[in-house]
Amino acid sequence: MTDEHRPTLGEMALEVRSKNAGPFWITMELFMRSAQDYAVVADESFINADVIAALYDLDPANIQIFHIPALNVVKISFPRPVAQGGLRDRDIHAGQHHVPLAALVPA
Repeated sequence: MTDEHRPTLGEMALEVRSKNAGPFWITMELFMRSAQDYAVVADESFINADVIAALYDLDPANIQIFHIPALNVVKISFPRPVAQGGLRDRDIHAGQHHVPLAALVPA
């Protein structure tokens, strides 16, 4: 039995990041290295609202996914669980939300 390493999205991408998209939304971006890598993340059987909802405990109806093939980028936006800077906000810049997404391994 071989122990073949399968790369994560974080390893495949130039950058995976998350950031504020205003006080009520978070946006995550996958900047892929090539058109081939982009095709992997743009495949809706791999990255879709149900997958993101499961990763972040969200309602899939509130998730927006944007494909930008000319830039090899997929953007994912969803409402923040609490308003930016609110009493229960643990990540005011939304800078750590990308970590579960970056850890995904394509099939």
